[in-house]
Order: sequence, then C-alpha cells, then structure tokens
Amino acid sequence: MSQHQAIIIGGGPAGLSAAKALRAQGIDDVVVIEREASAGGLPRDCDHGGFGFGQYHRFYTGPAYVRRLLGDAQGVPVLTCSSVVDLAPGGVISVASEAGVRQLSAPAVLLATGTRETPRAGRLISGGRPAGLLTTGVLQRWLRETGTAPCRNPVIVGTEWVSFSALLTLRRAGLQAVAMIEERTRVTVPTAVATLARAWYSVPVLTGTRIVRMLGGECVEGVEIECRGARRIVDCDAVVFTGRFVPEAALIRGSHLRVDSASGGPLIDQHFRCSDPAYFAAGNVLRAVESSGVVGREGEAAGHAMAAALQGRLAAPEQRIVVDSPDPLVYVCPRIIAAPDGALAQPVILGARVTREVRGTLCVVRNGECVVRRRFAALPDRRISIRLPRGLQRSLESLQVRIDEPHATTGVVEAATGSKS
Repeated sequence: MSQHQAIIIGGGPAGLSAAKALRAQGIDDVVVIEREASAGGLPRDCDHGGFGFGQYHRFYTGPAYVRRLLGDAQGVPVLTCSSVVDLAPGGVISVASEAGVRQLSAPAVLLATGTRETPRAGRLISGGRPAGLLTTGVLQRWLRETGTAPCRNPVIVGTEWVSFSALLTLRRAGLQAVAMIEERTRVTVPTAVATLARAWYSVPVLTGTRIVRMLGGECVEGVEIECRGARRIVDCDAVVFTGRFVPEAALIRGSHLRVDSASGGPLIDQHFRCSDPAYFAAGNVLRAVESSGVVGREGEAAGHAMAAALQGRLAAPEQRIVVDSPDPLVYVCPRIIAAPDGALAQPVILGARVTREVRGTLCVVRNGECVVRRRFAALPDRRISIRLPRGLQRSLESLQVRIDEPHATTGVVEAATGSKS
C-alpha cells in the first residue's frame, strides 16, 4: 500500500486549487488522481473566455485557466488515466489503472470529482435514438479532439450559463444553432444574456417550451416541440442537452460516507469534512453547479482545512448539528455545523438554492430562537449565500434556515443571489 500525507481525487479546478493550498501550507506529499488522460476538468475543453475571474481576478479561456491551475500546482504528481473504485474507512482508497488495482492511503483525502450534465436519457423525451444527441461536454470535447463538426444546425436545450457556453463553442466553430429551448417561463441566466443571444447570435430563445419527440432514423432530423399547448416541428441535425447538473457522486454513494439527499453530494461540515473525518469534499461534487472560480476558491479553502487537520490545528468535532432547511430551499451546503470550530474559526456561509421564485423573510433559527431575520428575494438556479452569526456553534442544539412567505409590503428587499461564469 502506498501511503501519502494527502490524496486528491479529481484534477479539476477544485482539486488542483486544493493541491496548491496544501503545498503552500507545507504539506509536500500530495498526489492527485485523475481518471482522464490530462488534468483540468471541464474548462479544459472550453475554448472561450469567462473562466477564473472569481479566483484570479482576470478572465481566461478554459485552456489558459487550466494552464494557470497546473502552474500553481507545479510539483504535485498527477496520476492520469486512473480511476478510484473504492473508498474505505480511514482514508484507504483503491485505484484502477492500466497497471491494475492498487491501494493508496492518507490521513486526509479530498473528493473533488465534480459534476455532470443530465443527458437525453434523464429527461424523459420520447422518440428513437438517432445519432446527434449530445451534451455540452461531448460537443466541446469532440471539437477539441477531432477538429471536425458533429453537426451544423443543432437545437440547444436549456438556458443555464453552460447553455451559452455551448452556443459560444458552436459559433467559434462556425456553426449556427437554430434555437434555444427552455421549459420554464423565464430563462435561467439573467434576461440580458438571452437578449444578447437573440440579437448578436440570431438565435431564438423559446421559453415555456419543451421537446416532446425526437425525429429521425439514423441521424437527428428535427424535434417536435410544445409551447402553451401548441405543437410544431423544428428542423435540426443535432440536439445539445445542456445543464441540469448533478454531482458526480456515484463513488461516494457506493461507500460508507453519508450523502446529503437534498444536494446529491456528500454530507460535509463547515470545514469540508465528510462523515468520516479522513475524507473532505469540495467543488461541484457538493452540489450542482457553481462556476470554476467559486469551486477553485472552495478547493483552496478545503486544502487549508486539510492542512490544519494534518498539523493538529483542526480539532475533531465534539458535536455535529444537521441544518434543517424546509421548502422552498432545495438544499443548504454545508449541511452540518460542527463544534468546536478550531483554529480556522470563520463566519460560516451556507450556499443554497430555491425551488421557485421566492420573496419573503429569511430566518435563521438557533435553539428555537430567531437570530437572523432579513428581507429576501431569490430565483431558481441562482446562487444564494446565507451568512451565519459568529459564535453560533457554542451550545448549539438545533439550527434551522427557512424562508417565511409572503413577506410584508414595506421595507427594502435584500437580494441574496448572484451568478458568474
């Protein structure tokens, strides 16, 4: 068995940023395990700008951002074409590669396996199985690896940030999308972005619309769509399914680690520790989906927490309180509040999402007493940050975060949302 100080599973922005932070904290024996032939994660295939601002305060193309990450983590060995197939208690993992299966162990293991899009199979669309059914990731990788176009005039399903990444990829390759389709009555990104798509790229954005049937034999020839009860045919030669990200957590679900049923990712505390304190988790494996800059900063924070644990500066939790978050909150992350807070004591910030457009009063209830009350407005799929009061962990018995609706008609609504690519 090969033993290390720290192991990182996943060589994307979160994993590479954690490796950088660990080395900066004096943890030299770090290894990154990456199942692909090269590290970098999703940005590696995105040959357009918009990456890294939240981490480096400047915009990079996807490949340039990956080069910056790899440069920052220089000296950390990356085991590519290697897949982790088992997580055992205490930081013992099994890794499969061309050389076979071997075991590695470390007192601190970071899970940074990222996220994936929901393909056609998960969207319950009828019809045959013609060639030309893609996701954004498949489209971008195809263009990067082959230099040839898998289609000429596709339909894009979704209006998340990644949907516009697919649109940019198509335009850079000289391809023209015929439409963007969104089931909801409003686009997921800010309205100005969709307006830009209509005006600049001449792509109609059809809201309140869904695909009911795929058309074509061997290849996609079109889709039948429904909008407000009316159906029509849209001619296209491919369908790019974008977004609806879910954490890449199959490895975790098959292990002894606890999974948060609300987010789909591992259950963690404010120090990124999982239910087994030898394991940490950061990035989009926690919930889907945040931008590369956000997950990069999370990776750095998780790396600092792992270093503190290895150096004895992060005490084992005496208590772990599960945060209750009723509807319309989809989830909060971290779901666990651990005490004591240790040498890393910082204000705890919960990330969250809502199921629908909501206006009301945000309440943080500690031991039955409301300690935070503020006016609140949010939209689905927009980032929400909830800052908890300092010292909240002391004598903590219960904690609930909720949104009371409807709110009063007076006062100023405080938006707690944000989103960037």
